[in-house]
Amino acid sequence: MPAAVRGGSQAQATPRGKTPPSASKRPTAKRPAAAAGPRSEGAGISPKTALVASAGVLVLAVVATLGTGGRGERLAQAVTSGIDDRFGQAGFRLQSVHVEGASAMATPDIVAATGVYKDQPVLGLDLEAVRQSVERVGWVKEARVVRLLPDTLVIAVVERRQLAVWQHGGRTMVIDERGQPIPEADPGRFPTLPLVVGLGAAEMAPGILPTLAQRPRLMERLEALVRVDNRRWDLRMKDGSIVQLPAVGEEEALMQLEQLDQRSHILELGFERIDLRNPDVVAVRPRQAAPAGQLVAEGA
Repeated sequence: MPAAVRGGSQAQATPRGKTPPSASKRPTAKRPAAAAGPRSEGAGISPKTALVASAGVLVLAVVATLGTGGRGERLAQAVTSGIDDRFGQAGFRLQSVHVEGASAMATPDIVAATGVYKDQPVLGLDLEAVRQSVERVGWVKEARVVRLLPDTLVIAVVERRQLAVWQHGGRTMVIDERGQPIPEADPGRFPTLPLVVGLGAAEMAPGILPTLAQRPRLMERLEALVRVDNRRWDLRMKDGSIVQLPAVGEEEALMQLEQLDQRSHILELGFERIDLRNPDVVAVRPRQAAPAGQLVAEGA
């Protein structure tokens, strides 16, 4: 097996104990000053030279792999490791990770998922493995990973849109537009998201929330959507009143409520319960007045 080629000139062998005849007479030449520009510290070669030389060695490793089977594969792995070291010496080491398309809350989780570290050889990174790791993060819908030589990793992501906060079984989680939980998201940091409650509420929320979003007068008074028997919704309002929606035809029921509000301003006047489960009848139960002479306690 031929020996590995190393950089540098090869000195002529001289018998031990003897001084070369020309050694004492050879004049000492002054070395020219180094050219301005970046230089790999301690590497002895420029990044461009390292790139060309290592590419040639990699070709030889591939030939050895084809010719010697499994033993060649191990040889190729060893050569690749050596190439990474050589590129690292030439300055191709990771110094920064740049994340695009992610929110400030999502970025730390994305960087942590990559598993990369500072001064890691950039050309040794498995970009596909990094991409798969990033896409396992709950914030991320899809990702693309690019190696930017000499020292940067760029991760471009499409972040999953936060749709609502889901509460069930003593747990509270943020869900995305498909109703899937985002485990890394802290629900306390999303106070403006609608609250959906109960079994099946997460999966069914993407179907009703866009319809409700078209009715800002209703949405600004809404406290939570409560899933009843995993069949239908109750809308719980901030003043304690309830709007009961049917299991089928939710949008038509909301249109009925909208028409009722246009005629009587029922959302402003207040009510105890509006039953929209029967498409032919809208049943309204007004809020009970306090008995004469009884004080009514008002919240702050």
